[in-house]
Amino acid sequence: MNAPLPTAGPREIAPELARSWLLVAATKPETFDEAARSHADAVVLDVEDAVDASRKDSARDDVVRWLHGATADGRPNRAWVRINDATSEHWSPDLDGLRDAPGLQGVMLAKTEFGGQVMDTFNRLGAKVPVVALVESAIGIENATEIARAKGVFRLAFGSGDFRRDTGMSADREAMAYPRARLVISSRAGGLPGPIDGPTVGSSHPVLREQSAITVSMGMTGKLCLTADQTPVVNEVISPTRTDVEWAYEFLEDFDARGRIVRDGSDLPRLGRARKIMQLAEAFGVLPVTH
Repeated sequence: MNAPLPTAGPREIAPELARSWLLVAATKPETFDEAARSHADAVVLDVEDAVDASRKDSARDDVVRWLHGATADGRPNRAWVRINDATSEHWSPDLDGLRDAPGLQGVMLAKTEFGGQVMDTFNRLGAKVPVVALVESAIGIENATEIARAKGVFRLAFGSGDFRRDTGMSADREAMAYPRARLVISSRAGGLPGPIDGPTVGSSHPVLREQSAITVSMGMTGKLCLTADQTPVVNEVISPTRTDVEWAYEFLEDFDARGRIVRDGSDLPRLGRARKIMQLAEAFGVLPVTH
């Protein structure tokens, strides 16, 4: 059987499967178009931490203006927006500005600590805009299941930098295992897609690759990115490997060939894994080559 080959070039990925979430400072509107053309599965224009308080209004205006615009070939500009937290004076103006923006795909709510904050955000946006809850504190981690079950929540995300600042914990894999696991388990309990991991700081692609592998091992299915050149690495690591896709393809072929008969207790778990791998392989363009 031939090895699967990835399809070349960026493709549109459903947000529930999105691997790379590229944060783009709202103070640099000249970079929005380039970010939208990148390999990022999701672009997140950031009006929160990336913007000084004195520039919030102008940055928000630039984001709203871009979301009302279109590309050179006439396609509407589309992106997510990281908005200020629900306790901030900027939260309400963010929602007022974004509510009717045609290119708004969803919002990422900074510093989410309670399910009610997600619900209020969702309702203020007309109960039709998905909310990614960015969990960045000890309180947020403790309330992760409540947040995951809140009306309007779409996925959970890990604000690892602010979480470490809040708790004094290190960035070591062992130290971060607990909050990551809590977000994964809470996402599952809330019936959500896998959560989005925090970003890797720095320009080293080997380090990014290593940390993205940790993301996968913990059961997370996305990762925040700080630069566009991080996105293809994250996409590759979070996608099924060629070996995994080939195994899944062969298992399903064999399962069909024997009349879909379950032979022992290991068949059903392997069947579920194989079907999930093939679903992701198709979405991400990593498919076996057949003749």
